[in-house]
Amino acid sequence: MQISPEVAAALEAHRPVVALESTIITHGMPFPANVETALAVEAEIRAAGAVPATIAVVSGKLAVGLSAAQIEALGQAEGVVKCSRRDLGVVLASGQTGATTVAGTMIVAHLAGIRVFVTGGIGGVHRGAAATMDVSADLLELARTPVAVVCAGVKSILDVALTLEVLETQGVPVLGYQTQRFPAFYLRDAGHPVDATYETPAALAEVLRAHWALGLGGAIVANPIPVEDELPPEQIEEAIRRALMEAEAGGIQGKAVTPFLLDRLRTITEGRSLAANVALVKHNARVGAALAVALVS
Repeated sequence: MQISPEVAAALEAHRPVVALESTIITHGMPFPANVETALAVEAEIRAAGAVPATIAVVSGKLAVGLSAAQIEALGQAEGVVKCSRRDLGVVLASGQTGATTVAGTMIVAHLAGIRVFVTGGIGGVHRGAAATMDVSADLLELARTPVAVVCAGVKSILDVALTLEVLETQGVPVLGYQTQRFPAFYLRDAGHPVDATYETPAALAEVLRAHWALGLGGAIVANPIPVEDELPPEQIEEAIRRALMEAEAGGIQGKAVTPFLLDRLRTITEGRSLAANVALVKHNARVGAALAVALVS
């Protein structure tokens, strides 16, 4: 593992650190928006009093805290492996470069001693999973790994109800930050309640300390997209329906599904979904940094 000097110094001094994933750079957004967003999110975290630690696999090494140059290179690289739990060993042993998913980032963050991780939205149960059994490894990682994941719920392309059922079965608490409703990425309310609601980062930190004192796994901090950035529900649902039909017609499966759908949504919504994505991840970064600060206070 290679930890950047900035992140290593913060961890040694017990200062707040926030982990960030790298698939948003390689598979979630086009260049240059991907690099611009990654650097802007890091800036939001620093402005809120914490240290950002973007995580990836670089030439067969776990990298915790990428430099701006590394983020730029990753944002333009081709053939970067999307790394979840099952992929890390293969990519490390072969000396490849990989971008960590939610699950992959949680694993590396925990190994480095980082308790808070910010992302856009977690993976979940895909629509039609009764036939395909397509369930994200993110959900099982949340049950295993004691990291708080600050997110705008699950991606809108997923089956929200089934995702919440799996989280309940796996014993993962879904904690709403200033909301009683579970969000779904572009939408503030996906039609389901959260398990509990907290109004301050300090209150969230108290719950997480109690959760982890019991030796339990991860937790979701559900933070809805800002009101002004939410997309109209009817518009996004129609766009998702079209994208799903195209994915099925094209035989898109497995790891390729989510990047394909996000790319098609950008096109169908004429860029509005990308703007919403940028807004929500910045918002999550501010909340995640405040939570990291509260956990070390």
